[in-house]
Amino acid sequence: MKQLWCALSIVTGCLFFSSASADSSSGALLQQMSMASQSLDYELSFITINKLGVESLRYRHARAQNKALAQLLQLDGPRREVLQRGNEISYFEPGLEPFTLTGDYIVDSMPSIVYTDFKRLAPYYDFISVGKTRIADRLCEVIRVVARDGTRYSYIVWLDSGTKLPMRIDLLDRDGETLEQFRVVDVSVGEPVAKEMGALVNANLPPLLSIPDGDKTQLNWAPQWLPQGFKEVSSSKRPLPTIGIPVESRLYSDGLFSFSININRTQAVNGEQMFRTGRRTVSTRVRSNTEITVVGELPPPTAKRVSESVKFRNAP
Repeated sequence: MKQLWCALSIVTGCLFFSSASADSSSGALLQQMSMASQSLDYELSFITINKLGVESLRYRHARAQNKALAQLLQLDGPRREVLQRGNEISYFEPGLEPFTLTGDYIVDSMPSIVYTDFKRLAPYYDFISVGKTRIADRLCEVIRVVARDGTRYSYIVWLDSGTKLPMRIDLLDRDGETLEQFRVVDVSVGEPVAKEMGALVNANLPPLLSIPDGDKTQLNWAPQWLPQGFKEVSSSKRPLPTIGIPVESRLYSDGLFSFSININRTQAVNGEQMFRTGRRTVSTRVRSNTEITVVGELPPPTAKRVSESVKFRNAP
């Protein structure tokens, strides 16, 4: 009997070790994907699929003079282009004056998971190896990214076994339905891409658009419950455009998903509303002439639980 228990203990220990090892290995691959996406010279032609339709785009990335250079180009319909040079992101849209904002990367291009710090996510997410397959004629590692507390959406990531660049990324809801898909159809890596992007180093970009900061103020409310890993990123108080009603906001992120809680006074009767478009949920509830709105990348049940947990130090 003692030998049997020893054998079972060894087998169980091996299973736990294999699981932990696989999770760590998958996390390391995802971290390599993030690094490759920000350091290599490459071009991706890809499509995005969501509830609104299908878009065809091309994304180029290179590094020069220790700065990131990038271009996102919409391939169908009116020409829409976004350029990045360092922390300057410039937008060119038909019928609008070009403008520049500051940022770390073009948020309109690849899914935000590409730029994530997976070491930060490790305490709250499981990284599960699913196997290998081919995308755009390249062998890919397939990894699932799943929140351990079950309160968020999940991802399936296909990354090139050689370059570690992302080749396909699916965002899934909690029922396993695909909300969004990013899928590469052609990829180029190396010096030719760097030469194509070289002209951006000295290009004249549109003027930087200044965005006024919200008032720095102490807010007398806060949520009593948040999904694991979410932390407050910023808070502000701003008047709503056109009607001038002040809105108090707190922004939260776990490094992968984000959402905001917005509070304003209202004359509406008590009640609640909920709708979701793709990954974005809007959950609104009115309580004692106060409107509480949660907006962001959360499943509806999670957004509702966050809004219900908001407490005021002094009841309005």
